[in-house]
Amino acid sequence: MTKHNIFDEGPFKDTGYGMLWLHDSANFRIINFNFKAGQTLPVHSHDMDGELSIVILEGEGEFLGADNAASPAKAGDVLVCPISTPHGIRSITDMRVLVTIAPPP
Repeated sequence: MTKHNIFDEGPFKDTGYGMLWLHDSANFRIINFNFKAGQTLPVHSHDMDGELSIVILEGEGEFLGADNAASPAKAGDVLVCPISTPHGIRSITDMRVLVTIAPPP
């Protein structure tokens, strides 16, 4: 068993988003992404089977989809989709995000 506190461990960076690997196994992967206001994780997809969840823990921004279509994202929102579906994030305020991928690539 492992324990992490992403509020203590998860970095914010001035250039690019901060990333903290929390778990990586054959079953699933958990990653904390931290975005300063205005930072973006560009829309991308993965050519594989599996599912993705994106949980907004803190802050506000937008979930991005195909053709950069945007929908609001705020603390408490959860996006779940096949990992092959185009996805990304744009922050409006500082944001903390928790991503789970099952199974990992």
